Amino acid sequence: MKHTKTEKNNRTLEFSALPSPADVGGAKVAIVHDWLTGMRGGEKVLEGLVDLLPEAQIFTLLHIPGSVSPKLEANRPKQSFVRFLPGVERHYRRYLPLFPIAVEQFDLDEFDLVVSTSHCAVKSIVTPNRTFHLCYCHTPMRYAWDQFESYFGSQRIGRMASLGYRVVMNRLARWDASTSNRVDQYVANSHYVATRISRYYDRMATVIYPPVDTIFYSPNDSRPGPYFLIVSALVPYKKIDMAIEACRLANVPLRIVGDGPELPRLQTLAEHNVEFMGTCSDIEIRELYRGSLALLLPGEEDFGIAPVESLACGRPVVALNKGGVTETVIDGKTGILVNEQTAEALADGLNRATTMHFDSTYIRQSSLRFSLERFYNEMRTSIVDSIC
Repeated sequence: MKHTKTEKNNRTLEFSALPSPADVGGAKVAIVHDWLTGMRGGEKVLEGLVDLLPEAQIFTLLHIPGSVSPKLEANRPKQSFVRFLPGVERHYRRYLPLFPIAVEQFDLDEFDLVVSTSHCAVKSIVTPNRTFHLCYCHTPMRYAWDQFESYFGSQRIGRMASLGYRVVMNRLARWDASTSNRVDQYVANSHYVATRISRYYDRMATVIYPPVDTIFYSPNDSRPGPYFLIVSALVPYKKIDMAIEACRLANVPLRIVGDGPELPRLQTLAEHNVEFMGTCSDIEIRELYRGSLALLLPGEEDFGIAPVESLACGRPVVALNKGGVTETVIDGKTGILVNEQTAEALADGLNRATTMHFDSTYIRQSSLRFSLERFYNEMRTSIVDSIC
């Protein structure tokens, strides 16, 4: 998909109005992120934290150069030994058993404030007693808790390998729970995740929704095209295979934006109605949102930034009625929430979406409570309070 120089310049201008940095009184700050291998929802949160804490040093288990935004690349993230492991750029999840050792070896002694942004292991970093550790938690570790079958079930990797991984993941879950008190304050990305933090860690969490650029993601005069859209990492728990089957049953076109380890398998399942778009620029994704009948979200998400981006473009969402999407999508008004996680139920939701009239102005308005400005203000308050 082509885009003009003017469009690129407008994108730069929209991001030029950055917030004033959080006043941390000269404190030395580190930000710790699980891995930097692509720009997804977690990395957009990380960008927001860098805006608020521009002097902070980023630490991460693994950074694939060129895989994230220039803003994050410019920070020159410090990496763990994981970067030296064979084949790690494609298969880093295979090294999950080594992540506890890796995160505990980060040297954070010189920092007064550490902000971790964690969906896997980095919430368990070791900090000095004088250092305040604020964790922005996207979710307790999915692999070790309730997403084991999606990643390491016997149907995916074989019975013997699955049994071996179950032993490892049970151990990892115990480590994850036992190290939960290394965090001084939890911030959850949704009420759904706050409940998971309470269940698995027995800790309370403040809820601050992730930032969505509702200035950039906006409607235009485009008429919706004939296709449904997925914008997602292609990993097992996203249930993209179910979406492909649902679109086949509903006999509707589907465009899939994203990359990941599931791509080869998904391509074997897809028929003529499915188009894989690969990795797209933000401008390209915005145009795809604007031209879609609706965004399709078949998996259970912790929050889900893509649905809010779609809403900001005035387009509805068809999603499973579970997880963080229940906090962003209003059934019958800004989308369709499906109660069963089956291809048949999703297909029914797609058919309903094609026949309903949605008010794009109302849909757009519903997204504004997730704006960048709101995130900056709420996170700035949380960060400053942690220093005081």
